[in-house]
Amino acid sequence: YAKAASAENTIEEGLNRIKEYCQVVRVIMHTQVRKLNLRIKKAHVLEVQVNGGNVADKVDYARGLLEKEIDVKSVFGKDELIDVCGVTKGHGNEGVVTRWGVTRLPRKTHRGLRKIACIGAWHPARVGRTVARSGQNGYHHRTELNKKIYRIGVKGDETSCTTEADLTEKSITPMGGFPHYGVINEDWIMVKGCVAGSRKRVLTLRKSLMKHSRRDHLEEVQLKFIDTSSKYGHGRFQTFKEKAAFLGPLARQQSA
Repeated sequence: YAKAASAENTIEEGLNRIKEYCQVVRVIMHTQVRKLNLRIKKAHVLEVQVNGGNVADKVDYARGLLEKEIDVKSVFGKDELIDVCGVTKGHGNEGVVTRWGVTRLPRKTHRGLRKIACIGAWHPARVGRTVARSGQNGYHHRTELNKKIYRIGVKGDETSCTTEADLTEKSITPMGGFPHYGVINEDWIMVKGCVAGSRKRVLTLRKSLMKHSRRDHLEEVQLKFIDTSSKYGHGRFQTFKEKAAFLGPLARQQSA
């Protein structure tokens, strides 16, 4: 009991020192990778800055979040613009034609045609930084700005993809699951366009750093239809219930 009391006093002393001497307050957060079937055990750790109010308010707010789960709805909202940080899909070492899109040389060129014919003049006696060269392509850290949030789904909601124009009760997972990923069992977020990286790669979502004034940035988007047909075949049906109603009982079901 004495040890526990002393530890509590030590924590209070540390927080008081932060309130007295610090100007910037940051919290250390981690992901819950065990909720996903990704065959990894080590969580991703991120340091996030707390803004708003004075230092004492920041410290009290951060302590209130200690060892608590933060869901996506408490951070982002529908029709909000966010920035997506991630690592692009890696392609290894590639040549100038694929890496930079330069034109191939004529067919009869000596010693290859997927090359740069001249990489620069005699002087200055070095290769300029704007000359296309072969090397690593992909697996670069990139940040995409102003991705609009179309919809935020909650875990266990079987009607998360129902719209005014499509009243079919269905969740975000398409028939047969997402290719190379599987079934969505947790909260999810739908953004406009694509994001960097391959499937299952971790992304960092952050609040937009800009003040938006464009009409397409500020408009409210109402989705009319969300396609949940199979991504493996031709995708004729939206749900298994719809497929069973159209095809009727299968032969293996009748024999059983």
